[in-house]
Amino acid sequence: MDFALPPELDAIRRRVREFVEDRLIPLEADRASYDEHENINPALLKTLRAEVKSAGLWAMQSKKYRGGAELPFIGMAACYEEMNRSIFGPVTFNSAAPDDGNMMVMEKVATDAQKQWWLQPVIDGTVQSSFAMTEPGGAGSDPTQTYTRAEKVGDRWRVTGRKWFITGAGESTHFILLARTSDDDRKGISAFLFHKDQPGWEIIRRIPIMGPEEHGGHCELSFDGLEIPEENVLMKPGDGLKMAQIRLGPARLTHCMRWTGMGRRALEIAQAHIETRKSFGMTLADRESVQTLMGEAALQLDISRLLTMRAAWKLDQGDRAKREVSMAKIVAADALHKAADTALQLLGAKGYSKDTPVEWMYRYARQARLVDGASEVHRMVLAQELRARGSDFFAWGVDG
Repeated sequence: MDFALPPELDAIRRRVREFVEDRLIPLEADRASYDEHENINPALLKTLRAEVKSAGLWAMQSKKYRGGAELPFIGMAACYEEMNRSIFGPVTFNSAAPDDGNMMVMEKVATDAQKQWWLQPVIDGTVQSSFAMTEPGGAGSDPTQTYTRAEKVGDRWRVTGRKWFITGAGESTHFILLARTSDDDRKGISAFLFHKDQPGWEIIRRIPIMGPEEHGGHCELSFDGLEIPEENVLMKPGDGLKMAQIRLGPARLTHCMRWTGMGRRALEIAQAHIETRKSFGMTLADRESVQTLMGEAALQLDISRLLTMRAAWKLDQGDRAKREVSMAKIVAADALHKAADTALQLLGAKGYSKDTPVEWMYRYARQARLVDGASEVHRMVLAQELRARGSDFFAWGVDG
C-alpha cells in the first residue's frame, strides 16, 4: 500500500505551491488586494489568472482539450490543498466552488451543444456559474424538498418559485437550476440550464453572511415565468436528483481538499508566531500546553487529508465513494475549524485583528459544517450505510 504521490503529480503540486508562495501569499497583507466583500480584487484576479494559464496550472479538473490540466482526483487533492494555503488560491486557479463542481458534472452529463455554449466559457474563465438548488424552507441538504416548479408549456418549460443562498449568483452568467416537474418521489425533479440575460427571473437580494464571500455572494432568486427551451434540459426530464448526486459527491470532496490547505496555512501562521513570542521567560512553542494544541490540530488535519485522499482514490477507480466522501466531509470541516480556532487562540489579539488572514479563515471555517450537506446529515448517511452493509462497511478495496 503506497501512500506516496506519483512523481508526475508531485511535480505539478510543487509548481502550484511555488506560485502560491511567491505570488499569492504576499498579496494577502495589502488591503488593496481585496474587494468590498473581502475577496480578491477583480482586476488583480484577472492578472493572476493570466499568469496561472501561462504556467499550465489552469482548471485542473477539466479536460486538456478544453484548456484544463485533466488531473485525476488524487492529483486534484494534492494541488487543491496547496492552492488554498492562500485565501486567494482556488479562484485564481479556476478551481473554486461552485464553478469547480459545475464544470465536472457538465463534462459528465451535458450534450456536446450544452458543453459548447455553457461549459466552455466557464472553463475559459470568461464567465462564472451557479448551482441553484437551495430554497427557503425547502431544498438544502435534502434536494427532494424542491418546491420551485417547471411546467411544460408547448416546447418550453416555465419556471416559478424561489431559491436562496445561491453562491456566486450576483456575478454569474450561467446557471444550473433544479425544479420540480412532477410529484413523483424519484423522478419528479429536473435540471435546467439558463443564461442570466433570459427574462422571467431576478435577484432579490445578496444575503449578508458572517464570513467572507465568494465573488457574486450568496443570493436570493425569484422565478416568475422564466422560460427554458427543451434543449436546455440537463440529462432528461426527471433526472434532476440523479444529476445532483453525480455533482455533489465529487464537489463535496473538493471542499475537503481545499479546507485541508487552509487549515495547514492557519497552523503555519501560528507556528511562526509561537516560535518567537515569549511569555514568562520562555517561548510559547516550548510550552507543553501550546504543543498540545498544535499537535491536536495537526493530527486532525492529517486525518482529514488521509480520508480525503482515500475518497479521491476510490473516485479514480470508478467507485461512487459515498461513505468515504461523507467521512471526509465531516472530518475536514471539523479539522479546518480546529486549525483556525487554534491559530487564533495562540495569536491572541493579533489573531482577532485583521493583521493576519486567520480571522478571515475563522469566519470562513464555520460554514464548512453546513455547506454541501450538514455534518449531521453525513453522519446519518454513514449510520444508514453501516446498518445496510454490516461488516462490509469496513471492507477493503473498491465497490465498483
